[in-house]
Parts: sequence; C-alpha cells; structure tokens
Amino acid sequence: MSIIICPGIHEPELTESFISGCLNLNSDSSTTKEAVNILVYPEQGVLNLSPFHILYFLHNCLGNELESPAIFISFSAGVVGAMLAANSWRFLGGNVKAFIAIDGWGVPLWGDFPIHRMSHDYFTHWSSSLLGSGKNNFYAEPAVDHLSMWRSPQTVRGCWVDPSEEFYSKSDRLSASEFLHLLLKRYEEK
Repeated sequence: MSIIICPGIHEPELTESFISGCLNLNSDSSTTKEAVNILVYPEQGVLNLSPFHILYFLHNCLGNELESPAIFISFSAGVVGAMLAANSWRFLGGNVKAFIAIDGWGVPLWGDFPIHRMSHDYFTHWSSSLLGSGKNNFYAEPAVDHLSMWRSPQTVRGCWVDPSEEFYSKSDRLSASEFLHLLLKRYEEK
C-alpha cells in the first residue's frame, strides 16, 4: 500500500512534522513501515495545485503499478491538485483506496472511492461538507489554527463524525492522529 502525501503551500518542515507526528507507524499498530510506502510529493508552491505534476510524480514513483492500493492524504491548497490527481489515477486504472482531505476548505470532493475530511474547526467542517465529504470525518474541538492540523495532528483533539447517521452524532473524542490511524488500519484490512 502506498500513502501519497500532497502538502499545501507552506514550509517543508511542517510536512516532516506531520509524518513524524501522525504517520510514525509503530509496533502497536498493525500497519508496519515495511508494508507502507510513504510518497511525499516534493514540489512546493503553486505546483501543489497541479494534478498533472502530481500524476507525473506518481508515474515516476509507482511506474505501472496501477493495481497497487494508494491512499491520498492532502492538506490545504494541496487538496486541489491531489483530488484531481486521485480521480485521474483512478480513471487510468489505479487503485485509490481512499482520499483524505485535511483542511481543504472550499474544495469540492468527488470520486468513486471513499472520501474523508478533517477540519481545524466546526465551521470549516460544516461548510466544506456542502461540497462533498463522504463518511467518517473529523473536526477539531476546540478549534485550532489551520497549520496545527498539519504541524502537530497528535495534539489536536476533536470529534469523529459520521454524516450518514440521521443526526450528526459525536463519537468519543480522539486526536487527529488517532483518527487517521484508525482510517489507515481500516483500509489496510480491506
């Protein structure tokens, strides 16, 4: 399984912090570092908005391994390019297991694969859901600043929300990192 990380427009150190704080796969997780190929889209700035460049990166990293499962995790402005790249990868025959948008406010999400949103506050969660969200989403409560979701997801507490329920019900509180680990575990088992 490959995890495709598509950062936003920010310092690269924040992405390094995200990976060490959230994707630091350890021994108590059933997911092992050997079983997961973490690919970080290396470009910065406006190229994070380009699905063409992200697809080129995927082709260089994965070659013709279209059947290999991939999970996209994107942040902020990077959600734009990642969403289009994930749909294009799928259109080309790629196996997109899931798409996770972290604070992709105002970005429409669609695809024939599971989609999840993670937001830094309830307003962003609610207003972004109008543009597509899928099931099993997360929002920070109390609200945090936008970059905290990427810089230190292990410290962001919040609510797991499943909009398929009749009323938005809040489950047990957990960290953004814990939420992401639970999603990854689910897709690893499928």
